[in-house]
Amino acid sequence: MSGNVTSLFRGTAAHSPSMAALTREGGDGTGPVDFCIPCNPYFPTPAMFDEMSARLREIVTYYPSSADTITAELCSLLRLPPQCVAMGNGSTELITWIDHLLVRESLAIPVPTFGRWTDQPMETGKRVDMFPLQEANDFALDLAQYAEFIRVRKTRVAVICNPNNPDGGYLRRQQVVQFMDAMADLDLVVIDESFLEFADAETEPSVVQEAMLRPNVVVLRSLGKNFGLHGIRFGYLVANPALAGRIRSMLPKWNLNSFAEHVVFMLKEHGAEYAQSLQQVRRDRLEMASQLSALPGLTVYPSQGNFLFVRLPVGAEGTVVRDRMLTEHRILVRECGNKIGSSSRFLRLVVRPQVDVRRLVSGLEQVLYGSRRGAAVPELGTGTSYSSGTAAVDRLINETNGAGVPGLAAQALGAGPAPAAGTGMPLPAAASPTGGGMPMPAAAQPSPVPAPVPAPVPMQVPAQMPAPAQFPVQQPPAPQQVPVPAAAAMPAPAPVPVQAPVPAPAAVVAPTPPGVPARGGLTAAQVRGMTAPATPAPATGLSPAPATGWPNAQSWPNAAGMGQTG
Repeated sequence: MSGNVTSLFRGTAAHSPSMAALTREGGDGTGPVDFCIPCNPYFPTPAMFDEMSARLREIVTYYPSSADTITAELCSLLRLPPQCVAMGNGSTELITWIDHLLVRESLAIPVPTFGRWTDQPMETGKRVDMFPLQEANDFALDLAQYAEFIRVRKTRVAVICNPNNPDGGYLRRQQVVQFMDAMADLDLVVIDESFLEFADAETEPSVVQEAMLRPNVVVLRSLGKNFGLHGIRFGYLVANPALAGRIRSMLPKWNLNSFAEHVVFMLKEHGAEYAQSLQQVRRDRLEMASQLSALPGLTVYPSQGNFLFVRLPVGAEGTVVRDRMLTEHRILVRECGNKIGSSSRFLRLVVRPQVDVRRLVSGLEQVLYGSRRGAAVPELGTGTSYSSGTAAVDRLINETNGAGVPGLAAQALGAGPAPAAGTGMPLPAAASPTGGGMPMPAAAQPSPVPAPVPAPVPMQVPAQMPAPAQFPVQQPPAPQQVPVPAAAAMPAPAPVPVQAPVPAPAAVVAPTPPGVPARGGLTAAQVRGMTAPATPAPATGLSPAPATGWPNAQSWPNAAGMGQTG
């Protein structure tokens, strides 16, 4: 790998160069160890790859079957009615069509999150209302505050990613259902479950059954991430027949390739291996969080995805760490400076086998601390590093977002003015270096107790259809989970200028200074000896909206379709 890798990141429209580009740059025909792209490292099995290799000529020579044929096979495995499913050439294709067909004027999304949920509607001139997740609250999404934000902004489409990318934050199924009921009057509610297969907080976490019963809900699911095959590009959405059919009618007849068809038709023979791969990823996530939490000053946030969101120690800058890990250790990490609502102080690290994790930890120790463990590498001066998307974020905010930025929660909820366009998210006060050790987190401040709210009136919905069986049918036992500290509801802090640090008032919990572990971030002491998962408190304060436009009897899938398995 060449000494100057910054040009590789400058020269790509994505957050990182492709593995093909990095392999070519390496010169020896091999790429780096990939901790950047969230992919299942245990599936397909070696035997499945051997089978695909043996049939490579046939697969790439001929046209695939139609998308309807491939979708029907997938639905027979998942026991979903084909009328309620649309398959796409990756989730990005489906997000694009959702935006073009179903988003009329505005969309709300918590940030940081998957970039296409902010960029795609901006590119088509929609207003994007960004609800900032607070670092001081472990980036947890408070659904009651999010619902209030949507009402204040009068947003017409709401999106939730569960688990969220990049932090892995998770919402329990009951909370999501309650939110969908409260937002029944919106044009659309999207639940992006692209990483839900890796979650183990609940046995049945998905809301696909509820989506099929509602007129304005779409659930997005991934296949490439779960099956370890990002290069094939396939995913699907679940909705009521009218919504799913509208998306499906716009997709090209051959939008799915022959590799996607071949993999889908292989799956029924490899359900057990797939279940084992998910179980192994969950075990690896727990062990990886423990090892990373032992690094001084490094904060690891609770995650239910196949990745971990970490904050670097004081003085370490993400672009410097990214470039040195790649050039000195041939390890690719995801620096999150181009995610709106994040910064270059954060990395997203994909869960990988323990042999790779040991190499990652060793590389981080050398890059962050050198020969003196506990002393972080100093930041480079202004203008000497490059965050892979800073310019793009400024362009999107300045040129296309317009009125979307003033819709940040701090303004909508009365907690302070929104930042000026182009300035991004409010920056925390700079930390003052003292001595050689790491600054300690600020002591927890008492949070105001919210006033009690009346219990929401339950909505009357049609009789529930039979729950679709999960693939695979055999559910693996849930491994022990790192505890997720219960997060109290806290008001959004007002932005503080970097040039004049101002301590937060006693009654307000401000973001932690750069590099200081946020309260609730996993430390080594918390990981060791504490594995029982905490139960998040249910969302409160959601007022159900009247349901309108329920599909008529003719639009529902018939009973035979619901139970169809082949």
